[in-house]
Amino acid sequence: MACVVNKGERTPIVFFGHGSPTTILDDIRTTDAWREIALAIGKPKAILCISAHWCTKGVEVTAMESPPTIHDFGRGLPNELFDVQYPAPGSPSLANRVREILDPLPVKMDHNWGYDHASWTVLSVAYPNADVPVIQLSMDASKPISWHYEMGRALRPLRDEGILIMGTGNVVHTLAQMEWNQSAEPHDWADRFNNLVIECVENDTPERLFDHQALGYDAAMSIPSGDLGHYWPLFYVLGARHQEDRLTINPRHVQYKSLSMMSLLLDSR
Repeated sequence: MACVVNKGERTPIVFFGHGSPTTILDDIRTTDAWREIALAIGKPKAILCISAHWCTKGVEVTAMESPPTIHDFGRGLPNELFDVQYPAPGSPSLANRVREILDPLPVKMDHNWGYDHASWTVLSVAYPNADVPVIQLSMDASKPISWHYEMGRALRPLRDEGILIMGTGNVVHTLAQMEWNQSAEPHDWADRFNNLVIECVENDTPERLFDHQALGYDAAMSIPSGDLGHYWPLFYVLGARHQEDRLTINPRHVQYKSLSMMSLLLDSR
């Protein structure tokens, strides 16, 4: 990585639409955009990742020196995905810092989780050298969207400490409505909801998205109530936003008819 985040600079924040694990094998459009985002960010001191694939009762943070790579998907996917390892170190000291920032909220130190595919697929493209320490923060599945947003606000001081706050999920994620055809046009409802989220991000009006049920048919189809975990990571990133942050959205398309690849970077440098 040619660029390094300098001491004293406010680190950007990023949300990646991670999509299917196969993205890293066959979606050049998206992986090129991820690389561009990483180049724009530079090399942070460490990464705090909020992944759609780690929802818990309460809040936990990985606190081991060497987190394992988790292949949390079925055997129907290409074998080469199961061979991928992402050997980035963990950071017990950053885990303790996160617990300190979130106090008095209890945060459990975890020694069993690792890098799930929502994190390592993106990281293996954005930071392929695996030389930046990474920890993951779980999301309390019992909490409303507004709570996840406030968690992002609480974590915002990490940006002034060289830490990259990274959310990884999808703002449209309806597997039952997917079609494994990259050239397929998105469902109308998927396109509309993806555009609504982009509009709210561009206008810095995240509160319009807090009451998911009130958003109606498009929202219910795009993020079914049982899969809100893919939606929540966006709000950690938006919560950590500063008013002066400049926004870049790329890519912004819906893949396989019902899987949004929308990714965004917020940077005040």
